[in-house]
This record gives sequence, structure tokens and C-alpha cells, in this order.
Amino acid sequence: MEADIFVPFLFFGFLTAVIVAPIMAKEATKRSAHQLVSQAIARGQNLDPELLQRLSQDVFYDGNRARRSLGNGIILLALAGGFVLAGYVTDGWGWDGHRGMLIPAIIMGCVGAAFLALAIFDYSFKRREG
Repeated sequence: MEADIFVPFLFFGFLTAVIVAPIMAKEATKRSAHQLVSQAIARGQNLDPELLQRLSQDVFYDGNRARRSLGNGIILLALAGGFVLAGYVTDGWGWDGHRGMLIPAIIMGCVGAAFLALAIFDYSFKRREG
């Protein structure tokens, strides 16, 4: 496999692993905790209210989705700007080497803009509900 093909696969594979692995580990932990609670209920054991509160705390955390989306969007747009500036510093505005820095900037900028749109949608929906 040539370096022109291998390096992008390696970069995006690493990026995917860094993002997906902690999410999967957190979900597996939550799943096992809920399974233990359901087994305790099936056996008729008493459950500690603190335990139930800690398990349901993530549900309340998801209610703050608009603020997290806004933060993610701003961070990704800032990273996209950083890639554009890094491309300018290393190669100037010429298209020979600048394109290598511009592609991640475009990807991060599009994802950041999508997060901002999601945050705006969530904030507008939250106002109508409340």
C-alpha cells in the first residue's frame, strides 16, 4: 500500500479509535450497571436511592445537549481555522501543499457548522417547549 493511501487511512482510523473507544467503554459500563440493578430487582433486594440517582444522572445530563453541541461546534470551527492558518504558515496560499491542510479544515468546519446548526435548532425547540 502506498503512503498516499496509507497515511489518510491511518489518520482517520486513529481519529475514529480515539472518539469511538471511550464512548463504547462508557456505554458498556452503563449497560453492566443497569444489568446489575435489574438482577437485584429480580431477586427482590432493596436498592439504595443514591445508586438510582447516580444511574439516572446521565439522563439529566442529556438534557443539556444544546450547550454541548454549541461547545463542540465552536471548538471544531476553531480547529478548522487553526488548520487553515497552519497551512498558510507552512506553504503560503499556494495550492501545491496547502491542500493537504485545507482538507481537514473543510471536514472539521463542516462538522462544526453542523453542530452549530444543531445547537440553534435545540435552543429554538427548547424555548417552544418551556
